[in-house]
Amino acid sequence: MTIEIANESGVAVDEVALATVARFALDQLRIHPLAELSVLLVDETAMADLHVKWMDEPGPTDVLSFPMDELRPPSIGGAHGSRAGADDRGPEPGLLGDVVLCPQVAAAQARQAGHSVQRELELLCVHGILHLLGYDHADAEEEAEMFGLQGGLLRAWREREGGPAPRGSGPPAGDRKGQEGPG
Repeated sequence: MTIEIANESGVAVDEVALATVARFALDQLRIHPLAELSVLLVDETAMADLHVKWMDEPGPTDVLSFPMDELRPPSIGGAHGSRAGADDRGPEPGLLGDVVLCPQVAAAQARQAGHSVQRELELLCVHGILHLLGYDHADAEEEAEMFGLQGGLLRAWREREGGPAPRGSGPPAGDRKGQEGPG
């Protein structure tokens, strides 16, 4: 799996941890091992420009997701990555898309949530990946599914990494709408 991290934000972040949590989430979701993901960190100005251009909403946001390839359902086992066979990794690799994060917005949300900026960025990275894979939270049922999965992935990753599990499985601390760019 190729995960490219590009930090254009001017803020120091643990890029290795972001790549690790992204890889863990994609592995747990049984995404093809040759799939590609790009994570871009930008400053508030760049994020505000993207937010206006793609979502027609003013100001910076925490995360935007831009899916690239149309991923086919992985198996007859169901949508969103459930698998019928343990060794089935999907029909072919694909370019998943781009997750764009804004560390400055994440910092404000982290203060509000009472945890580190890095922890918020990791949460937002997983959140963005789930949007790339077709998850959303437009209604209560979708929200329960997406945030339940997000919380479970983060808990499992933190346990594996030896850190404390995240409190709750809810949405990112700031803007609860969740942002998703065009496909």
